[in-house]
Amino acid sequence: MMKVELRSDNAVGVAPEMLAALAAANHGTELAYGGDTYTEHLHNLVREVFEHPSARVFPVTTGTAANSIGLSAMAPPWGAVLCQHNAHIIVNEGGATSMFGAGLVMKGLGGDSFKIDPAELESFLEATGWGDPHVSQPAVVSLTSPTEYGTVYQPKEVATVAEIARRWNLGVHMDGARFANAAARLGCSPADLTWRAGVDVLTLGATKNGAMSTDAIVSFDDAASEQLVYRTKRAGHTASKMRFQSAQLIAYLTDGLWLELAGHANRAMERLAAGLGQLDVGFVNDPDVNILFVTMPPDAIDRLAESGVLFYRMDESTVRFVTAFATTDEQVDTAIALVGAALG
Repeated sequence: MMKVELRSDNAVGVAPEMLAALAAANHGTELAYGGDTYTEHLHNLVREVFEHPSARVFPVTTGTAANSIGLSAMAPPWGAVLCQHNAHIIVNEGGATSMFGAGLVMKGLGGDSFKIDPAELESFLEATGWGDPHVSQPAVVSLTSPTEYGTVYQPKEVATVAEIARRWNLGVHMDGARFANAAARLGCSPADLTWRAGVDVLTLGATKNGAMSTDAIVSFDDAASEQLVYRTKRAGHTASKMRFQSAQLIAYLTDGLWLELAGHANRAMERLAAGLGQLDVGFVNDPDVNILFVTMPPDAIDRLAESGVLFYRMDESTVRFVTAFATTDEQVDTAIALVGAALG
């Protein structure tokens, strides 16, 4: 039976370019803890790719670390982070965001297309008990792009939320675990999606898109960058052999590889969504990138699970499909056929 991997882009292997970069870095000696030539090169490359002269990059092992440590550098322990109520930082980080933030509180907001509603954000801030020590004081707005449901913020949407945040003296964080997929989908510059739109700190995902063992925090704010120097070490994420993380990220960001890999995953989802759209299933989200939630009869999901298609079942009648940089047309077409057979 042919297995079709659609559970997660974390489930696939490592891009050949990343493995080659690791092998190339495995020669000679380099200073430890980020004092190596690879990490120096990475800082310069990030500044070039994001068109920001003072951006700093901090390689870390996981997206959870990137989110939680990044937020800890943006807010005091008595602060609150405002995010969409489905955001990873409030639902799926196991409390890491609060732990690294020394008690930092996550507050969920609603909105269409799984994005923060600017009007609801404004209303929340207006109703906040500012200066009241009984109330966690909002300090950061965190956007997830792509969202947990595969929808993407347009630069104008980011800028609208950021403008509200600025008026209330809040910082702006972006969880970009699949940031490359958003950039590939929109076709605009990374700068336009981040700091030009008002983002201060970005979680830059790489593991979901071909890296072996690294994600990163990219900071466009000097004050946050200064804190991150110490906070990454204190959190155990200043790797002694950081050159191997940096080598992966250099390969990732050089010559548009990250966008090429993400674009492939997005196109695989376009093919899958087009095929499933001809079948008797419901779409929960618009698959802007490589994530699609569909509703099906429970018995059809049971049959699909036995057919060789690997997926996450979210509840009795909802499943999640995720394509990756390694997903082939043959795998997509097989999945479509097996879904059709499961539907009977």
